[in-house]
Amino acid sequence: MGTVVSTKRQNTVSVRREFMHFVKKYERYEKRTSTYHAHCPPCMNLTEGDTVRIAECRPLSKTVSFVAIEKV
Repeated sequence: MGTVVSTKRQNTVSVRREFMHFVKKYERYEKRTSTYHAHCPPCMNLTEGDTVRIAECRPLSKTVSFVAIEKV
């Protein structure tokens, strides 16, 4: 699950996913983020700030290998 950050491209959205990473040396967690480019099907009307679930699929273009499957 992640948050839609950009909808500027045609049929594609950028999704940012935040997760916690444990740093062994300091015995603490740090927040990290990853950005994925996902295909947005025509039936979904996504806007920036929406929370979506994405799934991996075959490569649709050079950078797009995920598809948005539901709006949470």
